[in-house]
Amino acid sequence: MSSDAGAGLVVVSGASGAGKSSLLQRLLAATPRLRFSVSHATRAARPGEQDGVQYHFVDRARFEQLVREQAFLEWAEVHGDLKGTSLAELERAQAEGLDLLLDLDVQGAEQVRRRYPQAVTIFVLPPSFAELERRLRGRGQDREEVIRRRLRNARDEMRRFAEYDFVVVNDDLERCAGDLVALVRAARLRRSRMEPVARQVLATFETQGEEIQS
Repeated sequence: MSSDAGAGLVVVSGASGAGKSSLLQRLLAATPRLRFSVSHATRAARPGEQDGVQYHFVDRARFEQLVREQAFLEWAEVHGDLKGTSLAELERAQAEGLDLLLDLDVQGAEQVRRRYPQAVTIFVLPPSFAELERRLRGRGQDREEVIRRRLRNARDEMRRFAEYDFVVVNDDLERCAGDLVALVRAARLRRSRMEPVARQVLATFETQGEEIQS
C-alpha cells in the first residue's frame, strides 16, 4: 500500500555546469510518477534543444505578459535571461497525481519555498572551482564573457546552499544520481504524505480490533 497523492515539489538547484541536467535525466528515469517541469525561458535554444522539451522558448515581451497575468509559480532573471515555472505545470501534475521536478536557480527556489514550504529542496555542488570551470569550457557553447559571468555567479549561488534541505556533491555522476533518487523516495515517506495511508491502515485496526475485544 502506498500513497497516490501527487504534486509534491522537488526543487534542484546548482551553479551552471554543476551537472544538474545529467543528474535529473537519471533521476527521472529511475523514479516513477515524477515529471520534469518544463520552464519558460527567453534565451535562445542551444544546439540539440527543442521547444517544449528543455524549455518553452518565448521572447521577452511574451514572458513579461505572462508575468503580468500572474501565470508563474516562480520566475527570475538569470544570467541576463528570464526563466519561470508556469502554474499550469503544477496544476497538470496535481490533476494526474504526479510529483513535479523543478530545475531552478536560487531565486526561483526561494520563491517556491515561500509559497510551498513543504517542497523538497536539493542543492548540487561541483567538486571544486577548477572542475566547474573545466565543465563550462568543455561545453564549447558559450563565449568567454559568458563563461566568466557564470563562474562569478556560481560563487554567489553556492553561498546559499544552507537554505536547502539537502546538499549533494557531484563528483561521481552515478553515485550522486543515486543520492537524488534516495532523497525523493524518502521525501515520499514523510508523515504528511503518508498520513492518508496510515489512517487507512489504522481504520482496519479500529473495525477488526473491536471484534477481537468482544
